[in-house]
Amino acid sequence: MQHLAGDAVAVFSGGSEPTQQVNPVAVAAMAEKGIDITGKAPRAWTDEDLAAADVVVTMGCGDTCPVIPGKRYLDWELDDPSELSLPDVRTICDEIEQRVRALIDQLI
Repeated sequence: MQHLAGDAVAVFSGGSEPTQQVNPVAVAAMAEKGIDITGKAPRAWTDEDLAAADVVVTMGCGDTCPVIPGKRYLDWELDDPSELSLPDVRTICDEIEQRVRALIDQLI
């Protein structure tokens, strides 16, 4: 989202059960799109992140997803890329990009 929308949006990223390191296959797939995530670290979302958000996008976290009344929620059910090959992760990245572009069109 930040890569595509630039300064028009503020983006917070977090997860319900973050791993210790960013998936190297995801790093490779994102690099192919010109996005460097090598310096990023997985982290849990915070209440402050959620409170600041206008839109919360979840990706299949189920009952562990945060719910704050009055927030707009989008649940993008996607395969978990943690054990997938580079071609499969590329497909997921492409799907996320399409959804992000559509969301940008709605927000900006």
